[in-house]
Amino acid sequence: MKAFQVRAPFEFGLAHVEVPQIAPGEVKVDVAYAGICGSDMHIIHGQNAFVRFPRVTGHEFSGVVREVGEGVEHLKAGDRVCIDPVISCGTCYPCRINRPNVCTKLQVIGVHRDGGFSEQVCVPASNAHRLPDSMSLSHAALVEPYSIALNVLDRMHVHPGDSLLIYGAGVIGLTLVQMARALGLTDITVTDVIDARLETAKALGASRTLNGQAVDVEATMRELTHGEGVPLIVDAACIPSLMPQMVRLASPAGRIGLLGFNATPSDLVQLEMIKKELTLVGSRLNNRKFPKVIELIASGKLQVQELVSHQVSFDEMPAAIDLIENHPEQTRKVLVQLGEARH
Repeated sequence: MKAFQVRAPFEFGLAHVEVPQIAPGEVKVDVAYAGICGSDMHIIHGQNAFVRFPRVTGHEFSGVVREVGEGVEHLKAGDRVCIDPVISCGTCYPCRINRPNVCTKLQVIGVHRDGGFSEQVCVPASNAHRLPDSMSLSHAALVEPYSIALNVLDRMHVHPGDSLLIYGAGVIGLTLVQMARALGLTDITVTDVIDARLETAKALGASRTLNGQAVDVEATMRELTHGEGVPLIVDAACIPSLMPQMVRLASPAGRIGLLGFNATPSDLVQLEMIKKELTLVGSRLNNRKFPKVIELIASGKLQVQELVSHQVSFDEMPAAIDLIENHPEQTRKVLVQLGEARH
């Protein structure tokens, strides 16, 4: 079967691989759509320490169940599904306290094991979520990035009336804007350095946008909050050097959410953290957020189609990778159609 395979850092392309064999408790899925994520690019660049090459990437995908393995009763052939890429052991400490997304034996589909950039893939049946009839397979492929946004906002304990500052208007920043709106927040500021991205953020519900190269973000936010600071801040730009500014801008009792895997140390002044009793949270993947995101997309509360800047065929995927690599300012989510456009 055809798959997109990263053979080694910067060595990638379409390849013919063995058709996967289904195991008990699994389902085999004919992949319909898959999204290209920044973390897929990190694998291509050799920047993901968890990957062993060669690897079929892809962790944002949807499709149709072709076959169910022994013991699977809640799904059947023909079911339309999207796949949660988080596979956990169920017995370690994080799993026992309902934090399976940081399982000590965590496996991520498309990272630790072959993923959705292939014509067929086998996954644990518990990771396959059946779709409502009203939800398209193309929209279903984007449940995963929205689950990232919901996870970090849940980790930050959003309160009605909280204001939110988002650093970065890439795909995750845009999902954060939409998810925050869906959760009832109305005061949302987004900062970036690319005007086109900021315009999209505004169109998707940001209250205001700030180009960090044109304005003093810190001074502007202090003025807007009358010096009180911002209760919710998310670093969706994943830039460690932003930490001191985020700590200064956070209000007393504020929460700061981090999403990046950057290994560069950040400066952190304990005095400011303790004086304001700030909460600093990391957020990895998603903790069983798929059902809620599916519900929000199906109900029309998230503008999924506006997230997609390009849709390409499977054969066009190498060219799409080149576009993301060399012209990231022109892309939001690039969606790859692998199978038939079944709805």
